Parts: sequence; structure tokens; C-alpha cells
Amino acid sequence: MTLQAESIWLYAIAMIGIWFTPGPVWVAIIARALASGFRGVWPLAIGVAIGDAIWPLIAIFGLAVIVSQNAMMIEAMRWVAAAVFIGMGVMLLRKASQPVERDSRLTRSGTWAGFSAGLLAIAGNPKAALFYVGVLPGFFDVTQLTGLDVTTIVVMSCVIPFCLNLGMGGAIAAARSRLSSPTGLRRMNLVSGGLLIAVGCVIGFGQMLAG
Repeated sequence: MTLQAESIWLYAIAMIGIWFTPGPVWVAIIARALASGFRGVWPLAIGVAIGDAIWPLIAIFGLAVIVSQNAMMIEAMRWVAAAVFIGMGVMLLRKASQPVERDSRLTRSGTWAGFSAGLLAIAGNPKAALFYVGVLPGFFDVTQLTGLDVTTIVVMSCVIPFCLNLGMGGAIAAARSRLSSPTGLRRMNLVSGGLLIAVGCVIGFGQMLAG
């Protein structure tokens, strides 16, 4: 194993930090927690965990190396990520009063439906694409990793978000009677939308400073 303890801890902290910025997975967790309670959340969390195992493997085995050798591609990815975050935030603000339960793709009952929703949410998550493909190589030298190193990174990438997603889903499920009210839902969507726009602006501002 070549990983340093400092790199492992920094990676874990970075994963927790990126989790706190809202995205498609948050929307899916909120939708299923409000519609079905905790029984609707855990299958989704498992689906997301599998996606969180696939992203670092993509980053480690080739794509991250290609991207890291092309500065223009990295810059383009960051601008796209900024635009996606801002666009998602604006859409969430515009629909702040619309109950999230109306999206049947997220709230369809059943274990398989929840699992599928989790896979789809993480597959289309711009945070995951930006973090794993663009940022993971900044923590670890992907050309020097051993099998045990890769296993450690993949396990961390699954377990940390899985625990956080379950905790968030459980908390929302416990408070869904209050969050399901029009006022509570609107406030939650306004906060989440504002955070998304803020993240997009930070990424874009950082790119302008770098340029």
C-alpha cells in the first residue's frame, strides 16, 4: 500500500465537504424521504454507493490521466460544471413551491425503483464527475496505485457518502410532516437552490482568477 495517512484523511475531508453541496442525489433523497420515509431512502443510498464506486475507478484507470494532460479540457470541464450548478440552482428556485413528490421517476415505490433512482442520480451528478475525474488525481498519484490502494479509495468513496446519505434521509423522513408543508418545502428548496448557484459562481470566479 502506497497511500499516505495524510492523503487518506484529506481525501475523506474533501468528500465530506463536496457532499454538503446539494445536487441530484440530494433531490432524490429528499423526494423519496418525503414520499416514502426511510424505507424509500436506503435502496437509493445503495444505488448511489455503487455509482460512487464506479466513478473513482474511471478516474484511476485512464480518464483522469488523459484529462490531467490537457489543461484546456480541465478548464472546459470546470466551466461546464459551473454552468450546470447555476442552471440547477435557478431551476430549483423557480420551482421552489412545487412539491418534489410530483416527480414519479424519483418517488416510484419499491426497492428496485429506489435503487435505480440512486444509480441514475449519481450517474448524472456533475459533482461526482468533477470531483472524481478532475480532483481525485490531486490527492493520489494514479500511476503508482496498487490493488490495495485502489480498494481503499473505492471503499472510502462508497462508505462515506453512503453513511451521509442514510443520515440525511433518516433525518428528513423523521421530519417529513413538517417539511412536506408548502412553507417548509419552499424554504428547503430556496436554500438548496441558493447553495447550488453559490457553488457554480465560486467555480466560475475561480476560473476567472486563474485566467
